[in-house]
Amino acid sequence: MALFLEIHTQNPQPRLIQQAVEILEKGGVIAYPTDTSYALGARIGDKQAADSIRRIRRLDDSHNLTLLCNDLSQVATFTRMGNDAHRLIKKLTPGPFTFILDATREVPRRLQHPKKKTIGVRIPDYRIAQAIVAALGEPLLTSTLIMPGEEDALTDPFDIRQLLDRELDLIIDAGIVEYQPTTIISCMDNVFEIVRQGIGIAPMLE
Repeated sequence: MALFLEIHTQNPQPRLIQQAVEILEKGGVIAYPTDTSYALGARIGDKQAADSIRRIRRLDDSHNLTLLCNDLSQVATFTRMGNDAHRLIKKLTPGPFTFILDATREVPRRLQHPKKKTIGVRIPDYRIAQAIVAALGEPLLTSTLIMPGEEDALTDPFDIRQLLDRELDLIIDAGIVEYQPTTIISCMDNVFEIVRQGIGIAPMLE
C-alpha cells in the first residue's frame, strides 16, 4: 500500500519532502502534483521504477519520457541545448512547457526516444515539485498520470489512491489539480516547433 502524505502547496513541509525523496532513493514510484497535473515520478537511474511507470500507463518505448528539472543548469547537463534554445527555455520557464531536446550521455539510453535519441525536459512552476527535485539533487523521471484509455489526467489524489494504491509507493495529496496539458516544443537542430499547443503560450513561435 502507498504512503499518503498531505503536503502544503505554498509552503511544502521539509520533513515530508524528505520522506518523498527517501522513497525515491529506495526505488519507489510516486504520484505527485505539478503545475499542470498529477504525475508519476521515479529516479532516472532506477530501471525497475521506470518500467513500473510504463506499465501503469501502458506506454511503449517510442513514448517520450520527461525529466523534471529544477533549473537550466540541470537541463544543460542532460540535454544538448544550443544558445538559442537556452534563451527560449529561459524566457518560458518555470512554466507549463515541455521541451524536446537531444539527450546527452547522462540520460540512460533506455529513457531516450529509441530512434531520435531525444528526451523531454520540464521546469515546472510548482513548489512541491520544485522542492522534491531540489532535495533529490537530480531531475525526476516523470510522466503525466493519465490512465490507459483515458484522455485526461487524474485530478483527485483520493481517486489516485483508489486506483493505484498497490502500484505506488507514495501518493502526495495537494488537493485537486485540474489537468491542463503542457505546450510541447521541439528544439531540434536549432529549429523550434510547437508540437502540441497546451496551456503554455509562446508568442515568439506563433
